[in-house]
Amino acid sequence: MRKFWNLLKKETKELINAQLIISLIFTFFLFYLMGTLAQGEMAKAAAPQEIAVLDLDSSELSRGIMNGLSSANFKVIALTTEDRQSAIEQARESGASLLLVIPRGFGKSVLELNSMSIDTYYFIRGFSMSATSASGMVKAVIATVNNYISDTYIKERLPGVNPEELKNPVKNKDYVIVKDRIAEGSPAEVSSFILSQSTFLPIILMLIIVYSSQMVISAVAMEKENKTLETLLTVPINRNYIVVAKMLSSGIVGLVTAGIYMVGFRFYMSGFMGNVPTSGQIDTVVQKLGLAFTPQGYLVLGVSLFLAILCGLAMAIILGVLAKDLKSAQGLLMPIIFLALIPYFISLFSDFNSLSWPVKVLLWIIPFSHPFLASQNILLGNYLPVFYGIIYMFVIFAILVFLAARIFSSDQVLTMKLQLSRRSLKGIKQ
Repeated sequence: MRKFWNLLKKETKELINAQLIISLIFTFFLFYLMGTLAQGEMAKAAAPQEIAVLDLDSSELSRGIMNGLSSANFKVIALTTEDRQSAIEQARESGASLLLVIPRGFGKSVLELNSMSIDTYYFIRGFSMSATSASGMVKAVIATVNNYISDTYIKERLPGVNPEELKNPVKNKDYVIVKDRIAEGSPAEVSSFILSQSTFLPIILMLIIVYSSQMVISAVAMEKENKTLETLLTVPINRNYIVVAKMLSSGIVGLVTAGIYMVGFRFYMSGFMGNVPTSGQIDTVVQKLGLAFTPQGYLVLGVSLFLAILCGLAMAIILGVLAKDLKSAQGLLMPIIFLALIPYFISLFSDFNSLSWPVKVLLWIIPFSHPFLASQNILLGNYLPVFYGIIYMFVIFAILVFLAARIFSSDQVLTMKLQLSRRSLKGIKQ
């Protein structure tokens, strides 16, 4: 056992080098910087927007519109000029994103139930998130103006009547049903909350599988290229231990690497998803529906993730043996990446239950698909498919480990190469 631990330390030290550490630090700070910048832009877009208003009507209604815009979290800059061109220059100098021009006769025309246009001028000074939000801001401004005018008209014609009740006499209460549980709440908010909690699972699995598999393939290929694998196989240690040590060391380094990447990626995503509803009301609805991971659920999900990672590492060891050198090993990683990308994209953009049967069968065959499906099934309380997936991945892992052990137990580990021999090439030419 002591020899095994020494071998594990050796394999781990070979995987951790200066290039890996520098790339981790650089990527972490890159994600952090992008997340901070995105969060700043989102904050600018959500902050009160400056609106310049040229009131040529000077009626009670136009003044009320300006007060209504101020109440609707807009920063109103009142212009005193009578000339439109001068108003445009003043609005540009003030830094406003939008100029509203209320024409003469606006109040009288509206009170007579005749529609009249308000001219809006956009100021595009860039193409960031906050700069390109002018279109949505104009819609919000016009909606605020229309709402104020309709409320004013109703109050004047029907005193004592609540304008909101008259304009929206029919209201609804949303209820969400999950199995036999019912809770009052918005289905869109519940879905957004659950999505925000489960967004990182596919990314975690992708990172761990790709990085760990790349480390295993590169390590085996480099040892074959440098002839150190021959020396390692002469050491009086069970060759099955060599397979396990390589898998364990790559898994440990892959977990640490993926953890660092995920912390940085969380900073990045928080810049874009900072407005996801996480109020206490949503938490209560989620708890009532049982859409939260329990300790038992986390344990089952962890087992599923762990087996998927082990399957990826076992595949990587076999593919690493087939590599001629370190350069060719990078190309052999593609089958694992391809198998991980299929469930990754399908889980992000579609629902498993809505897929056709051929696609479902394809996902069931791929071992990496089961952790993606497990998170959804655990939230819904469907543990049986998760257990079937765990059993299936364990069988696949056992088969792959058996094949890897057989390869390392023979001299084929030094001679196997995924390429055509010269004799075969000559036969093809003839």
